[in-house]
Amino acid sequence: QVQLQESGPGLVKPSQTLSLTCTISGTSLSADYSYWSWIRQPPGKDLEWLGAINYLGRSYVSPSLKSRTSIASDTSKNQFTLQLTSATPEDTAVYYCAKDYTGDSEVRGQGILVTVSS
Repeated sequence: QVQLQESGPGLVKPSQTLSLTCTISGTSLSADYSYWSWIRQPPGKDLEWLGAINYLGRSYVSPSLKSRTSIASDTSKNQFTLQLTSATPEDTAVYYCAKDYTGDSEVRGQGILVTVSS
């Protein structure tokens, strides 16, 4: 059974970097043709795709966040990460990692609420 779990600080101060980790169990991050993604849902808003990374370590980032977002993987830990620099209160959201490119997969973490506030 494939499971994903997000982890990281629940509170980030404005201008700091928001960093999250997704830990995968039940399969390998580097399994052939696999893609892994980050999505988020701000309070009262729709889900937003942030980016993805594939089994070769190639990352894809939303154009609207490209200047602030990086996604990386660590095959030795079976994890992939999200970093969002210069955080603002508008980055407050529930963040999810998912087992596909678009974030639509049913195989998704339970989500982690990150609040950006001083």
